[in-house]
Amino acid sequence: MSFATQTLSGSKPEQYAQLVAQARALIQGEPDRVANAANLAALVYHALPDLNWVGFYFYDGAELVVGPFQGLPACVRIALDKGVCGAAARTRQTQRVADVEAFPGHIACDAASRSELVVPLVHEGALVGVFDLDSPRVDRFDEQDQQGLEAIAQAFLESLQ
Repeated sequence: MSFATQTLSGSKPEQYAQLVAQARALIQGEPDRVANAANLAALVYHALPDLNWVGFYFYDGAELVVGPFQGLPACVRIALDKGVCGAAARTRQTQRVADVEAFPGHIACDAASRSELVVPLVHEGALVGVFDLDSPRVDRFDEQDQQGLEAIAQAFLESLQ
């Protein structure tokens, strides 16, 4: 099967609706979380502007461990009491950080990152991991980005068996 991304058009909510539809088509019928995470990271990284890292960290029962991603090499392990990813995993709430330099305990895996959005991945009450996006632009992510990326994370969770 080949898959080609389609150019996103319209308002930001319309663009996210198109991206979520592409994400669902890409992972439809595939239950493997690594395969789906890899494809979703690539899809989002290439579809959205001003991103320098998109990927997944999976919870191993003790800490977050890097999974499939697009961007520069990343921190391999993140404790739940560290950084934006740890905060999202610990609180199970999306973290949208306009300026990571102002976030206490931020982990700078890529010095170019200036803003970050991290969606916790919770399946049937259990922490699976987080979906993490970094941008070299301060205040890159707004509420519409958060809603759209949470919908993509939800599509990922629905693919799990």
